[in-house]
Amino acid sequence: MKSYKKIVLIGLMGICLQGCNKYLDIIPDNVPTVDYAFQLRTTAERYLFTCYSYIPALGNFYTNPANASGDEFWLIPTNSGNAWNIAKGNQNKTDSYANFWQGTRDGKDLFEGIRTCNIFLDNVDKVPELESAERERWRSEAKFLKAYFHYFLLRMYGPIPIIRENVPVDASESEVYPVREPIDTCVNYIVQLLDEATPGLPERINNEVNELGRITKAIAISMKAEVLMTAASPLFNGNPDYSGYTDPQGTLLFPATADKAKWERAAQACKEAIDFCESVGHQLYTFNPAFFSYNISDSTRIKMNIRNAICEKWNSEIIWGNTNSMAISIQGQAYPRGLDPRYVTNSNTSGNIAPPIKIAEMFYSNNGVPIDEDITYDYANRFQLKNVTSADRYYLQEGYVTAKLNFNREPRFYADLGFDGAIWYGQGFFDDSQSLLFVSSKKGQPASAQNQNSYSVSGYWPKKLVHFQSVIGQTSWTTENYPWPMIRLASLYLYYAEALNEASGPSDEVYEYVNRIRERAGLQTVQYAWSHYSSNAQKYLTQNGLREIIQRERLIEMAFEGQRYWDIRRWKLATTYFNQRITGWDLDQEDAALYYREKVIYNQKFTTRDYLWPIPESELLSNKRISQNPGW
Repeated sequence: MKSYKKIVLIGLMGICLQGCNKYLDIIPDNVPTVDYAFQLRTTAERYLFTCYSYIPALGNFYTNPANASGDEFWLIPTNSGNAWNIAKGNQNKTDSYANFWQGTRDGKDLFEGIRTCNIFLDNVDKVPELESAERERWRSEAKFLKAYFHYFLLRMYGPIPIIRENVPVDASESEVYPVREPIDTCVNYIVQLLDEATPGLPERINNEVNELGRITKAIAISMKAEVLMTAASPLFNGNPDYSGYTDPQGTLLFPATADKAKWERAAQACKEAIDFCESVGHQLYTFNPAFFSYNISDSTRIKMNIRNAICEKWNSEIIWGNTNSMAISIQGQAYPRGLDPRYVTNSNTSGNIAPPIKIAEMFYSNNGVPIDEDITYDYANRFQLKNVTSADRYYLQEGYVTAKLNFNREPRFYADLGFDGAIWYGQGFFDDSQSLLFVSSKKGQPASAQNQNSYSVSGYWPKKLVHFQSVIGQTSWTTENYPWPMIRLASLYLYYAEALNEASGPSDEVYEYVNRIRERAGLQTVQYAWSHYSSNAQKYLTQNGLREIIQRERLIEMAFEGQRYWDIRRWKLATTYFNQRITGWDLDQEDAALYYREKVIYNQKFTTRDYLWPIPESELLSNKRISQNPGW
């Protein structure tokens, strides 16, 4: 744990980095630097923004641990990304990857962030000529950030030390070295901070030019719902794998038995969040082509409902957009090279983050059920070839030959994924009644592995992450950047449906919130789809069956947004999902019949110990009051 003095110094460095370049030059001799920082409104506000700067940059592929730690993306063999080493089973306790406990290996030191928030909270009352409403707002923002940093750590490491306040310079050893506190204590403290923060936060951002991205009531209430969903889920709610696990003082750190009341508490929090967010204008996004002066088909419009729910800045569905982490480089990584044949040699995009075939298979058929359940879908022959006809011209290139797997799929499949033969709406081509760009990625084609650092190892790309107005030119790459979506309304709907089903089983209300998502995606209701097209027609009528449906719906709807990894862990399903083969198409082949053969890229391994990050060994050596996570 870092000392109080060091945190003060780092906090002040952050102030300088926020724009006050001559700050150090104007500090009078013999004036304590922290006191001076809070003598002016401007410098105090910069200190608050330093607290914001610790929010992990989740819009950057490599600094979002959820992107590459699981199975949603795979990378080229020469890539050495820290989180990807976790996915390959190489996590370790001596120099751990994506280390957010100490801030190494693409991680931020979130304990440092918590202490910076504490310094702000200890000193904000000293700021002169600060109106009481603004002071309370600042305090609320800092409390929210403190809660969020605790939550981010808890989700990774399980029980953590709670840093309620910073220790003084002359603190005793027991104060300097805090203990890890039980999961339920951690959760309750985080919720308490969020509850304390909420009343002082604005309902909406009025000064949008300067303040979009700052915390609102809707963000705080929604984050509370997410925290309680995590706490209610099997990983932390009576997980037998952690039965009897204690710290060196003998304190039991995990609850011994599962508690259904946690699901009820989570359901209530989700409903409160939904009601409040809707009351201030949040609603599911739908694409309005007239706003962009485009005349497009219904098929393209539905695809844009899905893509632009992520990419259109500050649309009605985004509850929290992180302006500290704009989606810039990740768009280039999601964009296949050579998509526009006029600019094959442009090196501004790398197109090197690749969803495996199992992610492509995850999406529903066009009947809205899993392809291996759809009684009308030829699942056994999904890798055979088929010619594209005009009936599929808004999804696939007419006259092209591609795998049957890519036919008769739901709109989210075509909105989210780019692949050989797939239409890529955008890139300056907006009239879908004319010829549109499409991906061609067999050997020798523009999107193939012509550059060994810039290709998809699976033959799929996450098109969902690329704004449709981003355009690559001869030597340029013009991106329509957007704040990374931290929370959107669709996620709350699915959380609520999940919590209600876990608390009391199937009901009309559970179906309603899942069906809201499906309707926007152009699908029939759960009840209709399963009754008419599934080989398990009664699945949605049981709690276990509906659980599978809701989980699948969430994995599809939230694909590529940094949610899958955390959801699979909290459901305690990682030993199933993350022990499957990572596969892609045979990229070395020119002929379609040979290209469309499933090829093993990696045999992924995940053990029970991997559910929690290891506590850095150097931390254990300095703090004897904490113990290592199970299995490490």
